[in-house]
Amino acid sequence: MKEITASGQTVEDAVQSALEQLDTTRDHVNVEVIDEGKKGLLGVFGSKRAFVKVTMVKNQIEEAEAFLRNVTEQMNVEVDVTTTVSGNHVTFDLSGDKIAVLIGKRGQTLNAIQYLVHLVLNKDGNQYYTVTVDAEGYRGRRKETLESLAHKMADKALRLNKTVTLEAMPAFERKIIHSALQSNDQVTTHSDGVEPHRRIVIKP
Repeated sequence: MKEITASGQTVEDAVQSALEQLDTTRDHVNVEVIDEGKKGLLGVFGSKRAFVKVTMVKNQIEEAEAFLRNVTEQMNVEVDVTTTVSGNHVTFDLSGDKIAVLIGKRGQTLNAIQYLVHLVLNKDGNQYYTVTVDAEGYRGRRKETLESLAHKMADKALRLNKTVTLEAMPAFERKIIHSALQSNDQVTTHSDGVEPHRRIVIKP
């Protein structure tokens, strides 16, 4: 964590000087006033400079992005990360040559990375964020696959007049299946089991 002590004629001057040295803006720092200084006679005689300690505060989102870059580096995958913030939802979009390594079988690796990034992002921040880690549009393709699977399995349940249980999925993927079948009044869906082995059950 970067911190510097700076001085100036006034506290504001001292803070300004510190911001210039750190090459940052006021919203990325914590300011601690060490000495407010003193205006001298006629602003000159006996004046005392103000001193402040300014500490860089790493933005929650920047920290999560740095963590994400570090993880992909450890996996020997070079990626470009595009970060988009919409309200309290953050999307980290990854692109690169060996992107399939980061996605893994049925997105399991990507889901694990997303889970870790979510923990890092919310570990001690003041603001709570939800997170999506995507890789070259994988989430969109996976959503289409899950929706088509949902309809296929609902048809199977009706055809056999039997309950059908899907494979275990993370909560946000189960939600896609529930939503896809919400308007189908011939079947009902619920989740069964304990995380991380919760599965969707489709009943005629």
